[in-house]
Amino acid sequence: MKYLEVRNLRKSFGDLVVLKDISLKVEEGQVVAIIGPSGSGKSTLLRCATMLETMDSGELIYLGEHAVRTGQDGRAVLAPPQQLKRIQNYYGLVFQNFNLFPHYSVLKNVTDALITVQKKSRPEALSIGRGLLQKMALADKEDAYPYQLSGGQQQRVSIARALALNPKVLFFDEPTSALDPELIGEILEVIKDLAAERMTMVIVTHEITFARDVADHVIFIDGGVIVEEGPPEEVIGNPQNERTRAFLRRFEG
Repeated sequence: MKYLEVRNLRKSFGDLVVLKDISLKVEEGQVVAIIGPSGSGKSTLLRCATMLETMDSGELIYLGEHAVRTGQDGRAVLAPPQQLKRIQNYYGLVFQNFNLFPHYSVLKNVTDALITVQKKSRPEALSIGRGLLQKMALADKEDAYPYQLSGGQQQRVSIARALALNPKVLFFDEPTSALDPELIGEILEVIKDLAAERMTMVIVTHEITFARDVADHVIFIDGGVIVEEGPPEEVIGNPQNERTRAFLRRFEG
């Protein structure tokens, strides 16, 4: 089943056209890695897919439901509020800068949306939260505050927070870019474990080896267009497009 479909997505900021006619599909259980140079539109694509940015035109479909479609005037039109609210429960997003609430404990960061958004009882929310902290090897940190954690631990809390809402699709926007090199591995291991559990994920990353090892499908974006896409062994192992080859040469050595 298609968990996510993006059709003919266009996005500009003023005169700057950032995304030009992007279309992609993500199937249930698939891990899609999006790679490309800085400024190529990768993060903007993720922000449009999670509706943090409003796309100019195109379609955004989750599990067969339209979140965005193009109206007769050629502009993007959002689904009605009730439907939109339901669709927004289908996905979660892990930011590169963690985006934790500094004045909340680790456990409250993970459970807050369960109580306030999904209206779960406090005991149920705490049970879910503690289970996820256990999974992230953070069970002993539930009363700590973000400033008391390493970058890797903070990112694991933000992954637990995203998983708490039980999303169908989990998005990662450069999940290791704010981390010290020695902490990158622990986050990549967490994502590998999620992939092994068949979590549907879309990952914007500059970790090319990781993308090759974990993704089922790799999309190379440059200049706001999809230049090349396919299995990692083709796109990363044997790219056909010169722009892809030039980009990947920077990571050799």
